[in-house]
Amino acid sequence: MPERLGTALSGPDAVVLPVYNEATTVGGVLEAVRQVFDGVVIVVDDGSTDGTAGVLAGRRDIVCVCHQQNQGYGSSLLDGFAVAQSIGARRIVTMDCDGQHEPAHIPAFLDALADADIVSGSRYLAASEGMGSVPAERKAVNACVTAEINAVAGWGITDAFCGFKAYRGDALKLLDVTEPGYAMPLELWARAWKLGLTVLELPVERIYFDGDRSFGEDLDDPERRLAYYLRVWSRTLDGEV
Repeated sequence: MPERLGTALSGPDAVVLPVYNEATTVGGVLEAVRQVFDGVVIVVDDGSTDGTAGVLAGRRDIVCVCHQQNQGYGSSLLDGFAVAQSIGARRIVTMDCDGQHEPAHIPAFLDALADADIVSGSRYLAASEGMGSVPAERKAVNACVTAEINAVAGWGITDAFCGFKAYRGDALKLLDVTEPGYAMPLELWARAWKLGLTVLELPVERIYFDGDRSFGEDLDDPERRLAYYLRVWSRTLDGEV
């Protein structure tokens, strides 16, 4: 295994939450985050049109970045990372606001960064509890992409797309990710492997209650979505991005 980056840490911890049209869940998620985390909470509202902005406006315990128009999942994370890095965050956690991630795991993810540069949640480890049914096409796309990553990197990860992650601040600075869309994790994994960063998985719940959620544009077609993911992966490996 490559040697992990140096252990010198400074600055606050941060949680980054990308949000898009989640007015019904974001308030409860933020309350749950604050039950276990007293660091900086950065919410990136990616052009929501459903009242999310109003919920966020009532909070005084968060840093809010507001996109006037929807820019994409990757862009939201990257803008959140930029804010975290600007305050010198030593450890950064990312999680979704749709109720499918359990904030109670945040302390464990932060602690696990003592042993890895990136800690990634997995919904497919033996200890991962399930609620609801995973849409078959999503599971198949995830499995295909995860297998491709493991074939190159040799990590043995089980879930390429879980948004619940933690990063060491010094490692995140090196990644230089630019992909604005849903394939952002593919660029991130490719850059992490090329840099020799260490990766650890922790189990998280496998919760599905919104099987009709759209990826937007033409990405609801699983074949097109898979092609897009692999295209970004290959381009990054080849040094084209």
